[in-house]
Amino acid sequence: MLLVLCVDLDDDLGRKTGISTPVIGRDAVEDAAVALAEVDPEDSDVNVLFEGIHIYDGVEDEAVEVAAVTGVDGSDVAANRAVGEEVDTVLASLVTSEDVTALVVTDGAQDESVVPVIRSRVPIDGVRRVVVRQAQDLESMYYTIKQVLDDPETRGTILVPLGILLLIYPLTIAVESLGLPGSALGIISGLLGLYVLARGLGAEDVIDSTAERITSGVYAGRITIITYVVAAALLVIGGVSGLQTLEAQPQPRSAVEVIAALVFGSLQWFAAAGVTSSLGRVTDEYLHDTFRWRYLNAPFYVVAIAAVLHGVSAFFLGLQDLEYLAIVLTGGTLLGLASTLAFAVAETRFEPPDQRSQGPGGHSSE
Repeated sequence: MLLVLCVDLDDDLGRKTGISTPVIGRDAVEDAAVALAEVDPEDSDVNVLFEGIHIYDGVEDEAVEVAAVTGVDGSDVAANRAVGEEVDTVLASLVTSEDVTALVVTDGAQDESVVPVIRSRVPIDGVRRVVVRQAQDLESMYYTIKQVLDDPETRGTILVPLGILLLIYPLTIAVESLGLPGSALGIISGLLGLYVLARGLGAEDVIDSTAERITSGVYAGRITIITYVVAAALLVIGGVSGLQTLEAQPQPRSAVEVIAALVFGSLQWFAAAGVTSSLGRVTDEYLHDTFRWRYLNAPFYVVAIAAVLHGVSAFFLGLQDLEYLAIVLTGGTLLGLASTLAFAVAETRFEPPDQRSQGPGGHSSE
């Protein structure tokens, strides 16, 4: 048996005519189509109902029934569920010993989204889309655009770059009218480019979470906010110092000498940044009652690593001899071992057993 299902996903039939659904039978569907046409002749669902009747009248060699099912206006999930319930009602009303298959009649891509729901209840022989000839694919295009605008991920991917491109011309006019140098436009373009790149790489979540941590840290009175800012400034100074040291080296320079010059010139600033940030972290842990003695290893490790790198870079630049390198390597190693041992002993003696069994942050390590 063939069941011709006319689908009205947003329930134009019920909302505009007051007819209860599902509508089952040729005469009932025809009456519903006429009623909807009288209320709103431009509604595309009128064509769907008449097309269902047309298909019904054209089937001669097998049993056939026609029915109209509707969803609800608004939520697609609720609409699909409503259509599924009405299809169950239609199938329960059929009196036949034959297997039932369905031919779905819709007016566009939006209504066709319910096809999987219908297929889960009855096999589908085909889908017939009914549109006005002079408006071919118009609703499909509208529905596609609507879906794009409703999807946050797609909306951000398409509309954000488009909006940035549209802003370039007015920004150029604004820069020229204000008499600003061309570099101002370059800075604006660079910032927009960085934003688009961050969006494309999905880095906006990292940026948002970092900003949230900084904000919460400021309100919570965390000293690490200050020490991280100071450390960032020291890193910038260190980078500049490393470049200056590199420029002061005589030509020609090998790759090893270039790396050694950069390290030698920036190392003291980088080490200061590392010590500053680690001391800020230790202070915060102490103030929030999560301090562990082993945390004090961090600044000593930074100093030990800095000493080793200083010796290696100075040796490759010819500023120190092999004896100095050996002393620095030995001293850095002993400093790391001594700090590790000292704070491990302090942790054993001065921390209660329950705190020693906890990992960083005061949570159990088990």
